[in-house]
Amino acid sequence: MFATLAAFTPLYLTSLVLLTSTGMLAMYIGLFLTQQAISETWIGALMAGYYLGVVLGGRIGHKFISQVGHIRAFAVCAAVGTCLVLALDLSHSLPLWLGLRIAFGIVIVTALVVIESWFNEKATNQQRGRVFAAYMVACSLGTMLGQLALTGYTRLNEQPLIIAAMLCALCLVPLTMVNTGHPSTPRPAPLDLPYYFRRVPSALFVLVVSGLEQGSFYGLAAVYAVKQGFTPAQAAVFMSVAVGSALLSQWPMGWLSDRFGRARLVRWNALLLAALPVLLWGWFVPPFWLLVLVGCVQGPLQSSLYPLGVAFANDSIDPERRVGVSAVLYMAYGVGACVGPLAAGALMAHTGPASYYVFVSACAVLLLLLAVRKAGPAAGAGTPAMPVAPAPASTPVPTPTAEPQP
Repeated sequence: MFATLAAFTPLYLTSLVLLTSTGMLAMYIGLFLTQQAISETWIGALMAGYYLGVVLGGRIGHKFISQVGHIRAFAVCAAVGTCLVLALDLSHSLPLWLGLRIAFGIVIVTALVVIESWFNEKATNQQRGRVFAAYMVACSLGTMLGQLALTGYTRLNEQPLIIAAMLCALCLVPLTMVNTGHPSTPRPAPLDLPYYFRRVPSALFVLVVSGLEQGSFYGLAAVYAVKQGFTPAQAAVFMSVAVGSALLSQWPMGWLSDRFGRARLVRWNALLLAALPVLLWGWFVPPFWLLVLVGCVQGPLQSSLYPLGVAFANDSIDPERRVGVSAVLYMAYGVGACVGPLAAGALMAHTGPASYYVFVSACAVLLLLLAVRKAGPAAGAGTPAMPVAPAPASTPVPTPTAEPQP
């Protein structure tokens, strides 16, 4: 097992460094704009812009990699991404920042497609689950480290931007040191959208709600913490605890879904996500320990919706459709992640920061009422929920299987 994972060490390091950069940048933007008294509506729009870029990049990236190959495509992404991060310090124009965030989303998802295509082609069917499990750990750990890096700043200046840009450039170094063969040039996968809407509507809705929850969380949870009177360092700790607890819960949640059913676990997650945030609806100013405690539970509950929805869909899909369903599910998540920060940000701007957790509960209630109403014959077992492994290497390039993070 360790020999298998060691063969992919450069790719894991690339993923770790890249996600450290994106996690640090997303956290910085939310806290910096809050420090500048910018409306939550704009903060949500910037996070939504990133996810809009992610949705667009899912298709643009495929075509680009097909034209120039994996190494060249990733080199372009690292260079352009570095420039986009540094450009944020040239002007504080919010429309400009929105355009830069959209472009950054396109660049990051293209880079993730390169990495996951590489994994997908070089890992055997017997290795793929372990290989992608380690990849998901690297991505989550990188996001957590990026958030924790901001705990050293009581007030934010341009230094975090410079560090994030340096990491975006440095992520290219491990990838270029891979001494095994490079993946073959891919071809984009055709999609039959009506088929998937008919076949896995409940799974698609789970992914939309997952995007609503996660997009608003990464964009606005830290803003909520600062608005409640906590320091940026405390907000970074809160976010990192939520991401870290989500990381530790991956395998237990997968074990539960395999034994008790995806649909049942989704319902329980939705029920707890609806009830838990009631504590933070604005009845009182929460102590820091309560905020961290809620983050410890909120992180696993909302992060597990993505792999549960993916596994729920794959339980009911024909094998030859697995690449296509990955693309469609990823698009569904991206739509939710675009809408979530916009809706939650507007709600916070008009009714106060506590309405962020009202939004979390509302999304969970919607999921509880409408999603996975019928478990279906295959919903209880089958494809393991975590990690989500893509199709064999002979298929077209997959969309990213790790939950996209800013």
